[in-house]
Amino acid sequence: MEIERWERSEEISDAEKKVIQETWSRVYANCEDVGVSILIRFFVNFPSAKQYFSQFKHMKDPLEMEGSLQLRKHARRVMGAINTVVENLDDSEKVSSVLALVGKAHALKHKVEPIYFKKLTGVMLEVIAEEFADDFTPEAHGAWTKMRSLIYTHVTAAYKEVGWAQ
Repeated sequence: MEIERWERSEEISDAEKKVIQETWSRVYANCEDVGVSILIRFFVNFPSAKQYFSQFKHMKDPLEMEGSLQLRKHARRVMGAINTVVENLDDSEKVSSVLALVGKAHALKHKVEPIYFKKLTGVMLEVIAEEFADDFTPEAHGAWTKMRSLIYTHVTAAYKEVGWAQ
């Protein structure tokens, strides 16, 4: 279980924050569609993740998933949480607070294995890099890799805080 090895995120520089925010502004302009693309790719690549979603855990066809109102609603929630983090990159307490809430809810209420956050953020980077290739320069990729680590580190810290044991 990956939670045993606690990770620390690298500091995101001011220049990297700007790159993340600029890239995200283009991504978030299309938030629902991008969020749906991320979740569909996530569920196709990691079908075991669907076990946590009673509304669409039996869906195998990506087109069926794309039409699911529940999946779209969850995609908006995921994108909204990431948007809050991106908008508050200069406020580490707010970032920590938002991601702690996400982590605690997924640990205590939904009982989601924390490794799925690493998988989901990896898929998120893949989709953004593909759908926004012109904006996803090597500099942006490096900044977003740090952002991915920041998300995972804070979420898993919340798991540790609540005494996650599965």
